[in-house]
Amino acid sequence: MDAIITLSQLHPEFFYVFVFLVSLMVGSFLNVVIYRLPIMMERSWQAEYDSYFADSDDVAETGSVANAGAAASVNAAPFNLVKPDSTCPKCGHTIRAWENIPVISYLFLKGKCANCKTGISPRYPLVELFTAIACTFTAYHFGPTSQAVWAILITYVLITLIFIDVDKMLLPDQLTLPLLWLGLLLSTSDVFVGTTDAIIGAAAGYLSLWSVYWLFKLVTGKEGMGYGDFKLLAALGAYTGWQGLPVIILLSSFVGAIIGIAIMMIQNKGKSLAIPFGPYLAVAGWLTLLYKDVIITTYLDMVL
Repeated sequence: MDAIITLSQLHPEFFYVFVFLVSLMVGSFLNVVIYRLPIMMERSWQAEYDSYFADSDDVAETGSVANAGAAASVNAAPFNLVKPDSTCPKCGHTIRAWENIPVISYLFLKGKCANCKTGISPRYPLVELFTAIACTFTAYHFGPTSQAVWAILITYVLITLIFIDVDKMLLPDQLTLPLLWLGLLLSTSDVFVGTTDAIIGAAAGYLSLWSVYWLFKLVTGKEGMGYGDFKLLAALGAYTGWQGLPVIILLSSFVGAIIGIAIMMIQNKGKSLAIPFGPYLAVAGWLTLLYKDVIITTYLDMVL
């Protein structure tokens, strides 16, 4: 990696082009993760439920609950991030390699299936393009350094979490926990912050929202947010340190309140409308990762 970084420092423009093109392809894969990971989790939950609460008839047929679960898993078609191949949801047409080139294929096919001409959601190329732009901007901010490479990887995960939370009101442990542990490991080399700041940031991030959750539940009897939000803020605290947590919380709460009020007014659903908080945390965390010092300095200059 050091050789690649050194070469990129000599020709930074190639580094940014490389990041843009790779991120376009990664964005295409993120579309797969965004769609399939929640389904994989739901199937896993269902399989666990069936293994614990299978009917006695099912148990008798296979000899045990464990055998029932095993038989079901054998008969089920594989469904993961690799298989089955991507297909048109309307006609089942298998998407060929040339039909799956990020953004370009969508434009060439005019946003329609090559077989049945059913319209394809523009969200797919937009996620690809958004991923490429966000990561190229990240690379430009940090320059051709190893720090930029890690920040780009973090950006991939945050983008995935944003869209899964928007779709399913869910922040998977499969993404938030590795993000947290990676942040703590990187702190041992002071990639973004030192180990002490990262540990305190992770703990304070989790406990701050955990405390708000239980206070809100004790007062109202309702759950105001999910545990995934606690874990995401803990992960962000591992990268920005405890100093970045106030910035993340204030930014995410401010933007979330404005957008939430706007959505409630447009949809006329009042206070019963559930709004995912993860996207606001992710965007605020990403901005804080890039501009923590600038934001804190600007704020202190304004109030002092």
